[in-house]
Amino acid sequence: MTRDFPAGNYRFIPAVFQYSSGVAADPDFEIERVRFDNPVPLADGFALAADIMLGAGRPLTAFCACELRSPAAFSEDGFRSFNEHYVKTLAQWGLFDGTINPVARSNVCPEIDPPGEPSFYAFSFSRPLFGAKPSFVIAGGAESRGGAGSYPERTVRYRDLSPEGFRDKVRFTVGEMEARLGAFGFGWKDTTAVQAYTVHDFHPVVAEELVRRGAARSGLTWHYARPPVVDLEFEMDCRRVARETVI
Repeated sequence: MTRDFPAGNYRFIPAVFQYSSGVAADPDFEIERVRFDNPVPLADGFALAADIMLGAGRPLTAFCACELRSPAAFSEDGFRSFNEHYVKTLAQWGLFDGTINPVARSNVCPEIDPPGEPSFYAFSFSRPLFGAKPSFVIAGGAESRGGAGSYPERTVRYRDLSPEGFRDKVRFTVGEMEARLGAFGFGWKDTTAVQAYTVHDFHPVVAEELVRRGAARSGLTWHYARPPVVDLEFEMDCRRVARETVI
């Protein structure tokens, strides 16, 4: 089920307080993605995003997705503390009401040459375009089931890096992406970009679990990075965005 966020001109899939599971632009609006050539520390990234959106004549509530990079994977408690800090800006911008957060997000940890502090890699915002084709951003998701319980309790094949265990992790994550796409009425055929995040060799499962299911229709970008919580091993996100810039 999706919910409308009229202040930002997009719909979203409700998830947890720190992010939504994905966003899709309203009719006659499109989502634009802006990537930083080098990671920008969190506070500076928010400030730059605000300048860009306001310069484009958009309100701060047009902010709909972000891609973050962190120095290393968090413990479960550390991740909660980070998220409580992160949402403060979203609350100030009128995006987070204390319970519901419409903004999609990925937050991964480069294994080599990570940033010294949590930083922006990219962000997306909505802007008007009459007759725009559908656009969306699906949030990052790893091999962790939703619901109550700790990450060890919810993680598929927890700490199992056998070929069969890793295949199940990938299969679950791909299925989660398909479910999120389906919530908006989309599928892999609608994506323009798909990203995978892992430090493990996942090539043995690429053909069956990704290519045959259509996830690589526009290629597949592999980031040598870990998901944000210790002992998660594979993450993905995807999008359909026609306008992308690098600054």
